[in-house]
Amino acid sequence: MPPREESVRPTQTVPLLVRLRGIRPSLSPAEDRVAEKVLANPRAAAALTISELATAATTSETTVLRFCRRLGLPGYPQLRLGLAEESAQPRSAGAQDTDIRAEDTIDDIIAKVAFADASAVEDTAQQLDRDALAATSTAIAGASRVDIYGIGASAVVGMDLQQKLHRIGVVAFAWNDPHIALTSATLLGKGDVAIGISHSGTTSETIESLEVARGRGATTVAITNFPLSLLAARADHLLTTAARETSLRSGATASRIAALTVVDCLYIAVAQRHLSRA
Repeated sequence: MPPREESVRPTQTVPLLVRLRGIRPSLSPAEDRVAEKVLANPRAAAALTISELATAATTSETTVLRFCRRLGLPGYPQLRLGLAEESAQPRSAGAQDTDIRAEDTIDDIIAKVAFADASAVEDTAQQLDRDALAATSTAIAGASRVDIYGIGASAVVGMDLQQKLHRIGVVAFAWNDPHIALTSATLLGKGDVAIGISHSGTTSETIESLEVARGRGATTVAITNFPLSLLAARADHLLTTAARETSLRSGATASRIAALTVVDCLYIAVAQRHLSRA
């Protein structure tokens, strides 16, 4: 499937590099080479001219400009300024060195894992859409039933949300079997809420269940790391995480911690709407 020509809306609360990681799966191969250079060393990239960055990424200036627009930026000067500002942040110094290497010591591994996990929580909280969170919590608080879909590691997050909602009197079910999930989705209707959880946003079973639930009239919610994913496209409300997964850390704790941060915020927001009962 060719990459979709979509861009993210820039906001004052979403860091530039977080936005970039979120849309990276939707970039073209040439745009992704630019992303790789930028993420490898944002400070160095900020010092490059558009011609120099294009050469370093073995692509054209036109592609770099298209890359900027995909990030919601009007042009290259805004990209350089954004990278320079983020590089100046104290926490950004080692932000790009989280992949595990053969020569890493045990201390290196501990430091990288801890940094990735802490960053997942902090970045997720910073970029989480407040309006979407409020709308989702309102829908759940007034729902007749809430069905939650997640496969694999996302099932753990789904079960956590289910037990939290159950404790405050919200009728909720977490399904990790795709066949039962589809059955549940067909039984939903107006006034119900369906929540799909997938870090990548590409889990076909979760996407299908959310799509069926939406077709039945249920309010749909996606919790994912990638705002331009197929799962996100099926949702009425989108709650994004900001975790980083590397080659050796696919399905790592960081992605679950980020999703659990969203779940915790959502649970408290729902409980607040029926505080005495909760």
